[in-house]
Parts: sequence; C-alpha cells; structure tokens
Amino acid sequence: MEPRLRDTATGELTVAASGKTASLYACGITPYDATHMGHAATYTAWDLLVRAWLDAGHDVRYAQNVTDVDDPLLERADRDGEDWRQLADREIERYRRDMEALRVVPPAHLIGAVEALPIIDQFAERLAARGALYDLDGDVYFARLADSEFGALSGPQSLSGFSVADMTALAAERGGDPDRVGKKDPLDPLVWRAERPGEPSWESRFGPGRPGWHVECAAIATEYLGTEFDVQAGGSDLVFPHHEMSASHTRVAYGSEGHPVFSRVYAHSGMVAYQGAKMSKSLGNLVFVNRLRAAGIDPMAIRLALLAHHYRSDWEWTDDVLAEAEERLARWRAAVRSAADSSVVPAAAPVLQTVRERLADDLDAPGALAAIDDWVGAVLSGTATPAGPMPDATAVAEEVTLIRDTADALLGIAL
Repeated sequence: MEPRLRDTATGELTVAASGKTASLYACGITPYDATHMGHAATYTAWDLLVRAWLDAGHDVRYAQNVTDVDDPLLERADRDGEDWRQLADREIERYRRDMEALRVVPPAHLIGAVEALPIIDQFAERLAARGALYDLDGDVYFARLADSEFGALSGPQSLSGFSVADMTALAAERGGDPDRVGKKDPLDPLVWRAERPGEPSWESRFGPGRPGWHVECAAIATEYLGTEFDVQAGGSDLVFPHHEMSASHTRVAYGSEGHPVFSRVYAHSGMVAYQGAKMSKSLGNLVFVNRLRAAGIDPMAIRLALLAHHYRSDWEWTDDVLAEAEERLARWRAAVRSAADSSVVPAAAPVLQTVRERLADDLDAPGALAAIDDWVGAVLSGTATPAGPMPDATAVAEEVTLIRDTADALLGIAL
C-alpha cells in the first residue's frame, strides 16, 4: 500500500512517494545533550514511513543532518569547560545508540554541518550569484524578498499560514534576529556568520566564519537527495522559520532552472510535553532515552509508548504512558508464547492487512497497534477462531510467525 501523509502545506492526504525511489530528508539533532522523548517520537515517526515505503516495494533514500556547530552547542561546551567537538562527538554517538536501541532504521546519510561545509559554501555561492545575499558588518544574510514565493511552499498556500507579524515573533524565539539594525527585512536569515573571538570558524568565499542553520539543511538535502525530493520531515516547531527558509533558499538557488524544487510533501510531528510544558532543553524538563534504558526499561516498551500516539498529535509523557506500554508489550509477548503452544490461533493475514492500511493512512500507529491488540486479546481470552479448517502445528507456527514479522518489520517491535 502506498503511504499517504497529511501535507502540512496543503492540509491534504498526499501520496508520499512520487516514484520507485522514495526520498526523505529529516532535520536532525543539535548534539549538545542526550536524546529525549521529543526526539525519539519524531524519529520513530519517520522510521514508520521508511518501513511502510520498504514494505510497499520502494527503494528509500534517507538523509538527515546533524547541526554539530551552533550557539547552543558552543554555549554548553563553554559552560562545562569541554571541547565543543568532543561534546558533539559524544552526543552524536549516544544518539546513534539510542536510535539503534529503539530499532530506528538509520538514514543512509547522516551528515554533520562541519562535514558539509564545502557543500554549504557552494550552495551559498549560488544564492550570491542570484543577488539574494548581502553583507552586514561581515555577516551574510539572505534577502527573503529575493524569493517571490516566500511563504508558499506548495503553490499558493503558505506552509505556515502565519502573518508577517507572527513570523517575526517566531523568528525571534527560534534562532533568528529580527531586531538587528541594518537588515533589509527583519525576517532575513543568516547564511554565513563572520568569525567571532573564541568561536570556531572555517574559510569560505565570504571569509572566515560558520554557516547559518537554514542554509545547512537546504544544501545537505539538495546534495544528497537532489533539488526535488519527496518528503521534508521534522517537528512542528520547524515549520517556521526553518522549513520555510530552507525551501526559500532552494527556490532561489535552483528555481530558475525551470522545475519544482525542494520537497513535494511536508510532514510535521507534534510536540511531546512533560510536567505540563513542551519537552525542551531550554526548559530542562527532559526525559532521556538513555536514562530509561540504564534504568532497565525495555526499549521496545519505550517505542510502544511513542507509537501509542499519532505522530501529528501533541501529548504528554507520564509514568502512566510508560506503564501502559510495558503492559502492552508483556501482553503481546505472552500471546505469542501462548499461541505457539496452542492448537487454535486467529488468522494473522487480516492483522497484517489492517496494519498496512493504518500505516498507509498518515502513519496511523495507534490504529496499527489496535489491530495487534485484537489478535492478542483473542489469544489470551481463548476466543480465537481457527486460522484454517484443520489447524496443525505448522499452520499455527506460520500464523505466529506472521504476527511477529508484522510487528517487527512494520512497527519495529521485536517480540
């Protein structure tokens, strides 16, 4: 079944892949702290998309960035008296281990901003050649008015739907500097930050410095996926300014070549709260994957807790959420063990079909879990209908194997 996603730009269910090869760009972490539940929920959602694509017969090209040089990283390293590169390397490795424990299929390309500096420099040169950049005291900005379609990622409808006033307020909250004196427009984003004392810097055609955030993703995405790809994914807090700006950069850099650019579909995950507020590093209200693992929590229970919520919904992490997931995992495993020793088990093929249908419908993970819950309930209650007219040990084993494989391949849950 072809997965469809609710496109943020249009609000419509849209087939996610445009051809045999399905391409996904997901905005990655800034590695100055460990992977928290908000990260885990987001990357587990995109993992469902990758698994559904593979099941539908697609080849998948998946790229993800790592913003391994940025103000928060440098500030954390300075606070802790640590080399920023060592901090970044440690947290990237911790992120990899957490994702592996959660059975998230890794991207083919996990690209750090530092590694991508030559790519970013070349991309920025395209912007400069089109007259879209200007200098302000050594810093280089993108003139958003250079893009006549700014705010319209999918045709006439804005991705964000925000007014200019809303955009300005959000830019101030999310890494922009709309109040800086001398900018041509308050919303103009930084493309190249000139070297500051005590900060790392690299040579570029604009002089020593380091890249801005939005150009980083625009350059990496187009380098590894092409100037047009299927899905741009990230948290809902990236709709503006990050995704709006990255798409705008790419339209200006490549749009004159006469074909659509950047992402066909935009998918955004909801926010995970904890203790009544959005889980964020700035607030410090974080639940870390590695700490749960260290406390002996089964990563499959963590993953089930995440899948119990639709990826676009906002929800809150609580002890009860985790306890319910642990109970569900125990029931699933108990049912598989019980069914293996039974002479009568429910048919597994309808479960597989329902899971496929639910994932194809905007990654409806809760609906997919419910399909397996029904099979588990029938097994544990002893009300199972025979899978065939004359069930035998081989037939039972095949049904149980199909349930295991469905949970494994499509939902990432090892039973």
